[in-house]
Amino acid sequence: MPYSYARYPKPAMQQLKMSTLSAVQPIVQHGLKEAHFTSYQHALMEVAAMSYLLGKGYDYNAAYQLVEAWEVNESF
Repeated sequence: MPYSYARYPKPAMQQLKMSTLSAVQPIVQHGLKEAHFTSYQHALMEVAAMSYLLGKGYDYNAAYQLVEAWEVNESF
């Protein structure tokens, strides 16, 4: 059964939506650029890992640097 968002005020949901999308926008752009040079699987793995780190409290630059440091010859 889908989760009911009706109990949340619309302005609060709109603010959550906008803050979420703006937080992941740089990561999405990175993934789109990365996909031109590597596989889509690799690019999505980077995006997912960076997004996870953002959720753990890392900022974009730290998440980017950590994930890039895990790569060896364009693979994890």
